[in-house]
Amino acid sequence: MSSIIELGEVGEQSTPVRPARRPRAAGRPLRCAAVLLLALVVLAGATPGPWRIVTVVPAVSGAAAYLAEGGVFVVDPSTPTGDRYLTAYAQPSPTAGSGVRRRWQAPLVGVGTYLDVRVERGLVLLVGVSAAAGVVETTAFDAATGEQRWQLPGVPLWTSDAALLLMSSLSDGPGVVRRVAPDTGRVAWSVPVPPPGEPGFHGSAAGVDQVVLVQPTGEVQVHDAGSGRLVSGVDTLPGDRSAVQRAEVVGDLLLLVSPGSTRMVAYELPGLRPRWTAEVPLVAYALDCGGLLCVVQQTGGMQTLDPATGLVRWSDPDQDTLADVRQDRLLVLGPDQRYAVRDAATGRARVDLGRWDLAPVLRRDDPLIGMRPGDGGRLVVAELDLAAGRPRILDVLPGVVGGCQAAPPVLLCRRLDGSTALWRLRR
Repeated sequence: MSSIIELGEVGEQSTPVRPARRPRAAGRPLRCAAVLLLALVVLAGATPGPWRIVTVVPAVSGAAAYLAEGGVFVVDPSTPTGDRYLTAYAQPSPTAGSGVRRRWQAPLVGVGTYLDVRVERGLVLLVGVSAAAGVVETTAFDAATGEQRWQLPGVPLWTSDAALLLMSSLSDGPGVVRRVAPDTGRVAWSVPVPPPGEPGFHGSAAGVDQVVLVQPTGEVQVHDAGSGRLVSGVDTLPGDRSAVQRAEVVGDLLLLVSPGSTRMVAYELPGLRPRWTAEVPLVAYALDCGGLLCVVQQTGGMQTLDPATGLVRWSDPDQDTLADVRQDRLLVLGPDQRYAVRDAATGRARVDLGRWDLAPVLRRDDPLIGMRPGDGGRLVVAELDLAAGRPRILDVLPGVVGGCQAAPPVLLCRRLDGSTALWRLRR
């Protein structure tokens, strides 16, 4: 739990100092030394130092560390005795010399492989694969004490009224959506999810308010996320019961796509009134792009539609991957592994950002953090500013191997010596 001050690279030259008046021959050396020392202390306090704070996270070899809201969580690796723990550490303060502080430790039971750790609304949600059943499970702990609250199958989603939905699916059978109480895990209602599709979820930043299911018969059902009640339904396959459909929910639209089909049908939510039909080849997925509808194709390329009419605004046949959307800017990754910025309204390419690896960010509106190898085995860290159309270098870190997670200005990475550490980036 130690902190290390690393000297950084100083790119600016110091301000020239005006030559001092020649001292008299009968000067006092001790007084001069004291004045010089005082001046250095004052200057050091007034000028930001060219250093960064590095804090080592206590973790044994093979442990997995997760950066979460307000702290770091370490999951121990499997041991011959089967004893494993989840350890919560508080993030260090921005001041030098402050290390991570262990807050609590909780035993782990029944889950073999862990996928994610989230801290949300007073809970620590640990998502992993059950060692016994091979299904995804969520274990909830009290964020303040580490006390385990419950363990249930499914991936968690918050509802707009502060409950949890757990969505579980099986490759060889039906899945289920459950609404559970966050503090106890008590199930309020559940609805089966028919294979092979997955449910769609409608909502906002506050959470999910509707669950959309597509039945094998072609019937689409919309359930209220609060009560589980069936709100509306419509038969979307009259006379054709062989087609398997996939549901995509984007904003207030339900988009239905049949595998191998070039047709995408849009319905309004929650009433399921048909809005439009568009010819879009081999849809992989769709998402909101600055008020438009971006449809990414399985074979590469993208079409952007008017969500009100389904008319094509622009299309791009290039095999670019849509990596992120920030307001009216699109971040795309080309086949040459270079990132570029496009205008969402027109598709026009604005600027080439170069080659970067994107770090997972903690919050949806966090700045995009890119990383790439630098000189001397160091790691260049930059904010990819889509509005300005340029990468802004934040820091150059020595001795980092990768595996970084970001919650700017904090970065969690693995180091060359096998340890895990936190960096507070200079901005």
